[in-house]
Amino acid sequence: MDHYSFKLFLHLADSLHFGKTGRACNIGPSALSRQIQRMEEESGQRLFERDNRRVQLTPAGLLFRDYAREVMEKWQVLLDHLADDSSTLKGEISLYCSVTASLSILPDLLSQFKMAYPEVHIRLRTGDAGVAVKKVFEGEADIAVAALPKSLPKALVFKVITQVSLDFVAPAIPWEYSGSLKKKIQWDQIPMILAERGLARQRTDAWFAKKRITPNVYAQVSGNEAILSMVSLGCGVGIVPRLAVENSPLQNRITRLEVKPVLAPYDVGICVQKRKMNARLVRAFWEMKQTP
Repeated sequence: MDHYSFKLFLHLADSLHFGKTGRACNIGPSALSRQIQRMEEESGQRLFERDNRRVQLTPAGLLFRDYAREVMEKWQVLLDHLADDSSTLKGEISLYCSVTASLSILPDLLSQFKMAYPEVHIRLRTGDAGVAVKKVFEGEADIAVAALPKSLPKALVFKVITQVSLDFVAPAIPWEYSGSLKKKIQWDQIPMILAERGLARQRTDAWFAKKRITPNVYAQVSGNEAILSMVSLGCGVGIVPRLAVENSPLQNRITRLEVKPVLAPYDVGICVQKRKMNARLVRAFWEMKQTP
């Protein structure tokens, strides 16, 4: 097996989609399939279960993924040591963040980084903000833009970029509870659309617990964009980061509520495994300065 094969395997292990990996790595589906079959023959194990509907890693594939990640990390560190300090940085780093972060926080960082290191390829994945730290901890991403958790795993380091406020948001259109929001709000009656997990959900749960209120949860969804969409349609009141509201195409269809006490803000920044700080690419991104 060579490093190219490991790269293909890791991308497929992440995407779980032969077509997406083929397009990203410029390899045809049949050639990619042959590469994977060759790796399975060499390892003596089936690495992926695949049919017409889905692709997933086998138990052996999960073990092989950890091994492949370690090999590629060590290879990158070796290249860093062999390279002259003044040489141009090349290679690939993987980033994970929410759609909100990709629209509000990443643009400045990425523009600086790409200007300084144009030959570095960035592989960006967006998804649920609540699992961003987990993605880095489990090695699925080199770097994540994430909320600083109450307890950060010892294997990780975190650099704060900004502080984010949380807002209660309601539909701007007339809806069943429009009148109820203009007087003392009965929070046990208002339908709430909340995040499934993450720091925003923890702040929300603590806010209701302090008031000794059991919220009327209409829906629990993954992603701020889904919350804003449901709110704009008149499904209920949501709680989202202000950054999500400010960068949403739906901001004219929702309205922020003045609620006391305000929800506690939280820090957002970049998260990296300590051991990956030895890699020049990761270290270079870490050292980018965020414009205030």
